[in-house]
Amino acid sequence: MKNTLLILVCTFLLLETQAQSLIGAWEAFYTAENGEELRNVVVFADGYQVATTYQVATGKFVNTNGGTWKLDGDIMTEKVEFHSENAAKVGGEVSFEVNISDNELGIIGMDRKWRRIDSGEPGKLKGAWLMSGRIRNGETQLRDTSRPRKTMKILSGTRFQWIAYNTETKEFIGCGGGTYTTTNNEYTENIEFFSKDDSKAGISLKFNYELIDDNWHHSGLSSKGDPIYEIWSVRE
Repeated sequence: MKNTLLILVCTFLLLETQAQSLIGAWEAFYTAENGEELRNVVVFADGYQVATTYQVATGKFVNTNGGTWKLDGDIMTEKVEFHSENAAKVGGEVSFEVNISDNELGIIGMDRKWRRIDSGEPGKLKGAWLMSGRIRNGETQLRDTSRPRKTMKILSGTRFQWIAYNTETKEFIGCGGGTYTTTNNEYTENIEFFSKDDSKAGISLKFNYELIDDNWHHSGLSSKGDPIYEIWSVRE
């Protein structure tokens, strides 16, 4: 009995270690059929992930998809919450075998390999967050994060991406992402792609941020120059 319990505990710890080894950001470069050089970046937070492809030279957005993920041994299972190219895949699950090392991620049967960008560090804001409110004219307006219309932000140690979508209608609304830094109470986003406006690639936006009761308060000017004050809650 003791041996059986020991085996179960060791198996659990092994699976947890494998899952944690994915946390962070990964990238792969490849050439499309039309000759475009593309970059695919995958960000894994605890329980949630997003994968996005965009042009290397211009930052032109190509596609994104993501949702929840779990790793059972070498089998990765993802449940799709959003998909910019194929709404029919939203709500479905896909499983595949992966090969993971410290710095490389591969999918069995595919030639493409992803190189680790970071392991979730320094990442003061790493994780998956849902927009849960705004403050406008001094008035706090809270949002029900369980509703189908979601705005999620996933951050690794150095990379961020936000995604707006609807799990009920399967609509993809928009996304943007790139790298980020946190210095004192200043949060800076360096945009590498923006699905609604490719011209935003290359700009940097600075915001004030503060963690209050485990919520991320985020204020400054949007990419359009409009004042914003957003509240984000950790996604469970």
